[in-house]
Amino acid sequence: MTAGSRPRAPLAALRHVVRTRPAHRAGERCDMCATSTGAEHPHVVDLESRALLCACQPCALLFADGSARQRYRTVPRRYLSLRRPALDDRAWDELQIPVGLAFLFHNSAQDRTVAFYPGPAGATESALPLRAWARAVRRNPELSLPWPDVEALLVRRSDGSCHLVPIDACYELVGRIRGVWRGFDGGQQAREAMDAFFAEVGARSRPAPPVPARSREPRPRPPRGPR
Repeated sequence: MTAGSRPRAPLAALRHVVRTRPAHRAGERCDMCATSTGAEHPHVVDLESRALLCACQPCALLFADGSARQRYRTVPRRYLSLRRPALDDRAWDELQIPVGLAFLFHNSAQDRTVAFYPGPAGATESALPLRAWARAVRRNPELSLPWPDVEALLVRRSDGSCHLVPIDACYELVGRIRGVWRGFDGGQQAREAMDAFFAEVGARSRPAPPVPARSREPRPRPPRGPR
């Protein structure tokens, strides 16, 4: 950067990258600038369309400050294990989640927490009753830990397990289950895929930090960079 020049805003910098992007090459590539990426690469959420975009590291860094008001937000990489059961049977019944496996995240556009559960057609949304969710958070403040839009709570009723995971990990699980789903309840292969995925997540997770109890659902502070 030359003396006296100002740093580019994220969108201006992205436009510059797009104008100067290299010719298309086969394989994984950034959805923003078309630069080739490896199989392991960051993702960015489009907050308007809810689309998940592949990104190279430079593009991901443009949208890593979650406190900034911008359309895109980079997905962080932290994994946490919450104490069991994060959602007890009472909470499951109050939240009216129709299956025993779901991921929940705060949708900033709707300003509410939403739940999705996997199935043969992909991820199906289930609207959570706001008061029921607020009661669940008061009973277990750790449920307030995920950052809006980019992190989710992955919960399973059968063993009470609950992990805070990047939102792209949830869609990876949905894809795995969709590919092997058989019959009404998914079948044995789907259950094995769930077990294997939760084992992987458990191996990557560290214990969630303690969260003080609050009188209402808090709004988590968004991240300032990938973790």
